[in-house]
Amino acid sequence: MTAQSGKDLLVKIDMDNAGSFVTLAGLRASRISFNSETIDTTSLESAGGWRELLSGGGVRSASISGSGVFCDDVTDARARELFFNAAVTDYQVIIPDFGTIEGAFQITNIEYSGKYNGEAVYEISLASSGALTFAAL
Repeated sequence: MTAQSGKDLLVKIDMDNAGSFVTLAGLRASRISFNSETIDTTSLESAGGWRELLSGGGVRSASISGSGVFCDDVTDARARELFFNAAVTDYQVIIPDFGTIEGAFQITNIEYSGKYNGEAVYEISLASSGALTFAAL
């Protein structure tokens, strides 16, 4: 397998709650992280005192984060609307040569910044809400 270009890792937002996904404007860097909590079932009877975990237990979650140039695009306006309404909507993350992750997320953080001699930039963070789907490429 060959190396993949980071620009091909796309974060897309549902623009109309009907499955019309558009790439978030201006992103230069994006990341998706999957998490799984463990449930410790270790007891006095655990062999050698080794920790035991409950298979299939615990809460699973995902988070998306990204940063880029603030463009004041329609996707930026959609993200701001969702954030200020604390709304949950669907997103897609396209991972090159891997597949597409899709599901509901809530924007938990948006930061805007800029330097006097540079461009205005933003950072965004999202937390999953419910089950995610995966479609392999």
